[in-house]
Amino acid sequence: MKSDIEIAQETKMLPIMDIARQMGLEEDEVELYGKYKAKITLDVLERLRDRPTAKYIDVTAITPTPLGEGKTVTTIGLGLALNRIGKRAINCIRQPSLGPVFGIKGGAAGGGYSQVIPMEEFNLHFTGDTHAVALAHNLLAAFVDNHFHHGNEMNIDPHSVTWPRVVDVSDRALRQIVVGLGGEANGYPRQTGFDIAVASEVMAILALTTSLKDLRERLGRIVVAYTHAGKPVTAEDLKCAGAMAVLLKEAIKPNLLQTLEHTPCFVHAGPFANIAHGNNSVLADMIACKLGDYVVTESGFGADIGAEKMINIKCRVSGLKIDTAVVVATVRALKMHGGAFRVVPGKPLPESVGQRNDEALIRGCENLAKHIENMVMHNIPVVVAVNRFSTDHDAEIEIIRDLARKAGAEDAVLSEVWAKGGAGGEELAKAVVRAAEKPTEMRFLYDLNLSIKEKIETIATKVYGAEGVDFDALAERRIRMYTKLGYDKLPICMAKTHLSLSHDPQLKGRPHGFRVPVRDIRASIGAGFLYPLLGTMSTMPGLPSIPAGTKIDLDDEGKILGLF
Repeated sequence: MKSDIEIAQETKMLPIMDIARQMGLEEDEVELYGKYKAKITLDVLERLRDRPTAKYIDVTAITPTPLGEGKTVTTIGLGLALNRIGKRAINCIRQPSLGPVFGIKGGAAGGGYSQVIPMEEFNLHFTGDTHAVALAHNLLAAFVDNHFHHGNEMNIDPHSVTWPRVVDVSDRALRQIVVGLGGEANGYPRQTGFDIAVASEVMAILALTTSLKDLRERLGRIVVAYTHAGKPVTAEDLKCAGAMAVLLKEAIKPNLLQTLEHTPCFVHAGPFANIAHGNNSVLADMIACKLGDYVVTESGFGADIGAEKMINIKCRVSGLKIDTAVVVATVRALKMHGGAFRVVPGKPLPESVGQRNDEALIRGCENLAKHIENMVMHNIPVVVAVNRFSTDHDAEIEIIRDLARKAGAEDAVLSEVWAKGGAGGEELAKAVVRAAEKPTEMRFLYDLNLSIKEKIETIATKVYGAEGVDFDALAERRIRMYTKLGYDKLPICMAKTHLSLSHDPQLKGRPHGFRVPVRDIRASIGAGFLYPLLGTMSTMPGLPSIPAGTKIDLDDEGKILGLF
């Protein structure tokens, strides 16, 4: 079969204005970025406010493995399939970070015959939103250091500064740095560091904002440091929030692309799920839910991370309720969770990947069962999508389907959208429609009036399956400080590994008997959440031994090669 980029480059695209018209958008609501990309103005929300709201479908997954589970492939394929069975469906996904694109994961446009195009522009600079986020973030960082340089009028404690710098590259050498070296003219010397751009609170704000006014207010509430007296210092205090809003004036508008089958796809915002809340923008979903019958979005990583945050953070902001969750699983990933083999990124797959091992598969399905339970506890109907690979055996697929139903799924359906596009997902689409028609209503996991500790413990014990939570001394101090400042009514955005239901990436399957260590808690007041750091979680990834960027190149005609 052809590579993803070959399939994408051979597809004849429609002008994006044609896609916009098919959706019901008016010409003055569409701002073209070339022939095949566009931004949609926010005025459309007012025009469409009285339209019915679409069915809202979230695609999540089992705990990820280096094998790849095909969550974005399934997300796009489900949108294609829903359109094929007569539903007006719109996809809403995140823009990928250039860190993974040039690092270990590659792009995020889907794959095979279930892709968003133009995939090269989607995976690279796109419409510049991530660059605008990084620039706005770094402008505020410069304002902080400039305030020190010019006398520190607000009496900011330099050891309390929580605002790093960001860059959209995986660069572990920048995790801890010292700035201001070289004498007084070069600023105030202090230790700081870099996060990856998509981990910026500015990106989280972009993804959660509901209007320009709301964006401006959220930026103003960003806390960057504390005074020696313990008072929070905000972007508004530093008189930087207005300039940041100006830099994000265009980035706030959702981007419109098309799929290989010329169905619409909004691509907007890109917060990481293991660090931030890991979902595309509220604005894209709000607009899509007024233009279509079904909106298919996806949450980052497994249902313990992105989906939990979508429900308890994003849906609180948007007011939208998930009608059905699709949990993506693969035979080979479940066998890995069951201990059948070990996969090392960048190394050839072991031969046992394609060999039947029912015992390991059944053990691995305990991981799937927990993710199903996590959605059911939020009162959301679940459909399991078994993303098929050529090495899978029919009997293995039937084992998954049987165990998924026993765990509480409405149905478990074979998905072949990678190889067949929308045609390979029609049964999945029909199962989703049936589940979405059930008269249920999503519920939140916790009440915001609970204490910070109670909310953290609720997520850890109910969603991860932990026995309890251990708070380091630093975390305890943060809890006391945030409670005193009135931040204790905010939702919780756990920062933890995506490679396990627990905080420990080595614990596969469905771990038992573990306790979750919380070493620190940080405040994203502009975004509107607190984020505890579990275990050794890092906010700046590193590159692998053979980065994906080593395979990306241009030919003599300027055609991009090696992107996947």
